Amino acid sequence: MIVWLASFPKSGNTYLRSLISSYIYSNDGLFNFDLLKNTIQFPNKFIFDKLGIDFKNQAEQNKNYLKAQQFIHKLGNKNSIQFVKTHSSCASIGNYKFLSFETTLGAIHIVRDPRNVVTSYSKHFKKTKEQSVIDITNELIIGVNSKTHPPTHVGSWNFHYNSWKQLNKSNRYMLVKYEDLLQNPEKILVNVLNFIYRLGNSKISIDKKKLANSIASTDFDKMQKLEKKEGFFESKKNEKTGESIPFFNLGKKNDWRNYLDNTLTKKIENSFQKEMLELDYL
Repeated sequence: MIVWLASFPKSGNTYLRSLISSYIYSNDGLFNFDLLKNTIQFPNKFIFDKLGIDFKNQAEQNKNYLKAQQFIHKLGNKNSIQFVKTHSSCASIGNYKFLSFETTLGAIHIVRDPRNVVTSYSKHFKKTKEQSVIDITNELIIGVNSKTHPPTHVGSWNFHYNSWKQLNKSNRYMLVKYEDLLQNPEKILVNVLNFIYRLGNSKISIDKKKLANSIASTDFDKMQKLEKKEGFFESKKNEKTGESIPFFNLGKKNDWRNYLDNTLTKKIENSFQKEMLELDYL
């Protein structure tokens, strides 16, 4: 069964996946980048290729989302959990549903203050802050021209947030604020693990040493040094120079107050006032 790790781009998905992966997929809780490969990305070119679906054909991709999730579901045994990362909104595209409830066990949704999303998004995608604000306030689709990643229908920041929140009705949804994760990773990781084990109807006994190792080995400074030493397969490349753009850039130092002017700040706050108030960002 699938447990979704969903987020708007640049909202802390990698950090949470790193914590989960180091605890669940290692013997000692010590993190390395290869552990992230236990999480499947969706939509996924490899899976569409396996199913004979042309991912460049948007209509074919949209029509086969559920079929692709059935494929993921069958990768594990009957009682196993498949963690699937996505930046897609949980919404139908035309007449085609995105989410298969038959293969979905639950979803963990990571949300970040959109003002900080903009500063991180701008750096990652090599766009101006002005264009980044336009992107997150409109019907964003990423990967349209990519040769390796199928297009992902993200939507605006608030549409994305509200689309996944619908799963809360079925008691299969957990909201994680990135800011809380930064402030108290131990508490949030324990809550996340309890949620995962509850979904799987399993009892959990937290290994405190392993938990401590997971948190220590995914510290931002250590992740940044690891990327410089080994490189990181999720980082983007500068199209002109071919050099990798650092994925782990500012961490806790990313404070929108230092990077956004008043005009852009107000545009974000006015666009997302309802959701930002709901999440205590305003």
